[in-house]
Amino acid sequence: MIEALTSSIGGTLLFMGALGLLLAAILAVANRKLYVAEDPRIDEVEEMLPNTNCGACGSPGCRAFAEACVGGKANPAQCTVSSKEMTQFIAGYLGVELGNEEKRVARLACAGGSHVARMRAHYSGLETCQAAVAAGGGGKACTWGCLGLADCEVSCDFDAITMDHHGLPVVDEDKCVACNDCVEVCPLDLFSLQPVSHKLWVACKSLAEGDEALEDCEVACTGCARCAADAPAGLIEIKNNLAVVDYSKNRLATPLPIQRCPTGAIVWLEKQKATKGAAARKIIRKEPLPIQPDR
Repeated sequence: MIEALTSSIGGTLLFMGALGLLLAAILAVANRKLYVAEDPRIDEVEEMLPNTNCGACGSPGCRAFAEACVGGKANPAQCTVSSKEMTQFIAGYLGVELGNEEKRVARLACAGGSHVARMRAHYSGLETCQAAVAAGGGGKACTWGCLGLADCEVSCDFDAITMDHHGLPVVDEDKCVACNDCVEVCPLDLFSLQPVSHKLWVACKSLAEGDEALEDCEVACTGCARCAADAPAGLIEIKNNLAVVDYSKNRLATPLPIQRCPTGAIVWLEKQKATKGAAARKIIRKEPLPIQPDR
């Protein structure tokens, strides 16, 4: 009986071994028949790229972007990390048009620094925005306001974000490559990537109404609708007590809608400078507002 069992196991092993060899042979033949030679230019273009794998071009990495450029599915100008000279060189190497990609940058929808936005409690815990939000909101009275714990600054591999002395992140548009890291890391969704041609900007996301918004932050949008009234038809709409710009009509944008904004929540951005309207209250306070617990 033992001899019969041994013989059966041996036969099974032989069969499995033969089957494995047969399948390996089939795969080898299929690989040879179906093999498609990779364009050697992909390696060359990949070496020309910065290899940051930031995803700003819309591809998951520099290798994928190189493949897209060689395959004609992307243009070299979509790499916002490379210099203009390098993207031109890549275009010349591939014999394609450089493309005309408008620069995009990260924009923050909040101007409520510590000198204008009220704190209702002192947050003591892990010094990250994500931890503060998870632990009850971080102590800021405006639940939509930037917490200033610098998750965005830490996440930026291009040193394009620094925190100012009021605890607000400031984006250096010359360094920003629209990699999207700050957008993903902000737990309050305050960052978005915007073309630089979007100069009319609402630096607020508060949905609080009128005086309630001002109690929490002196530069909040109150939904007064003056900007919407002064703007070309359809450019600005008040939604849930907040001014919202329709950038599909961006060609109509001018600085006029900012002029009567009483808080300066809507601004005109030009060369990294945010200009407020003539009616905006002047903020001269430099020191943080004292903590005022909710009654």
